[in-house]
Amino acid sequence: MSSSTLSRLRVAIVGAGPAGIYAGNILANSVAEAGGSVAIDLFESLPAPYGLIRYGVAPDHPRIKGIVTSLHEMLSAGTIRFIGNVEIGRDIALDELQERYDAVILATGAIRDAALDIPGIDLPGSYGAADFVAWYDGHPDVPTEWPLDAAEVAVIGNGNVALDVARVLAKHAVDLRPTEIPDNVLAGLESSAVTDVHVFGRRGPGDIKFTPIELRELGEVPNVDIVVHDEDFADADPAAAPNNQLKVMLRILNGWRTRESSGATRRLHLHFYHSPVEVLGDGRVEGVRFERTEPVGDGSVRGTGEFREIAVQQVYRAVGYYGTPVVDAPFDERAGVISNIEGRVVNAAITGDTDARVVRGLYATGWIKRGPVGLIGHTKSDAMETIAHLVADAAAGVLAAPAVDGDVLALLDERDVAYTTWDGWLALDAHERALGENHVHTRERVKVVPRDEQVSVSRAGALIRS
Repeated sequence: MSSSTLSRLRVAIVGAGPAGIYAGNILANSVAEAGGSVAIDLFESLPAPYGLIRYGVAPDHPRIKGIVTSLHEMLSAGTIRFIGNVEIGRDIALDELQERYDAVILATGAIRDAALDIPGIDLPGSYGAADFVAWYDGHPDVPTEWPLDAAEVAVIGNGNVALDVARVLAKHAVDLRPTEIPDNVLAGLESSAVTDVHVFGRRGPGDIKFTPIELRELGEVPNVDIVVHDEDFADADPAAAPNNQLKVMLRILNGWRTRESSGATRRLHLHFYHSPVEVLGDGRVEGVRFERTEPVGDGSVRGTGEFREIAVQQVYRAVGYYGTPVVDAPFDERAGVISNIEGRVVNAAITGDTDARVVRGLYATGWIKRGPVGLIGHTKSDAMETIAHLVADAAAGVLAAPAVDGDVLALLDERDVAYTTWDGWLALDAHERALGENHVHTRERVKVVPRDEQVSVSRAGALIRS
């Protein structure tokens, strides 16, 4: 590969979560290894970087700090320029980016809840798990208060998000004080009326999508009893599990079957083989109707015709995420992703259409490319595929040279966009850590929630650092 074909490459990445940061880091390394050079601008709609790592992970998960440390190192290396608080389609159009860069990579993720199409799902008291997660993580674009006035709550889903939501609802606020949970969230949880949290999955214990660490943490929550039901465990023999991870989880679950009640003030109930049919209520949520399911033998389940109604006053659906369209980018509504073939964006509604026309210089990576599945390791391999195509296209001379010269920051300044920078994030990070040190309950940090306050601290701090 000739270094001349990769000299002075300019690339914009939209989305500063793990997908975007990994893509930038892989791109920088790939071009450098080929003897070329690349300038990378990383755009983010929020004032701070890290995406769902900052706003989609429960605050009582300290192991996520390792991922943040890795992402921080990539951004602090100086090969990627962070430009926050900039919304594509509002502050700058996609075609304006395309005019200024050889290539644009969309890495905007999936932040909306997938739909659960059953009667009553829109009743007051029914919520998407993603909205609740955004609230307890201090996302600046959600209300600062959350109604926690229900004693009995249902969480529909059997993945890690469902477990996070259930654990935060069931956990006593005092046990969250040492975390980086925002003060407004802590105050809301301290006044919570929750006594019983019910988690429902369509399939059995052998098909749960949790991880062993998540599940084990659940049983260690202080003053919360775990309740499981023997009828759900006919096909839950750890010895028959196909892998060690599932064996561990089935042993944990089976161990809870014989655990005596401690008389805790809150209970977390795990229900399996329950398929939601209808959310019940006259004017607001009063219960959920389920059909009991049974395994077919091929990994799927079928309804048994037995229906049960369980009284709850709130419902949280945690059945997956759905991608958010990027203004003027081709979007596959059915799949909830940017229309693409292996990361190359295409003008087609269906990503499998081999006749689709590739949009020159436009790429996608992460959940907005493949849908909201997989963990951090998948995000890295996903970015490698996309970047490989981008570098190959650059080497083949497929990319169009930028039609507009000049720094994009000049355009943002002209439009009075209050963008934030990496120096600004370092200032905000230091500010939040100082708030934690001086807090009545000493913490590693206290998140700043309001967007305007984040921007103010970031921009003032960036000026001082410069």
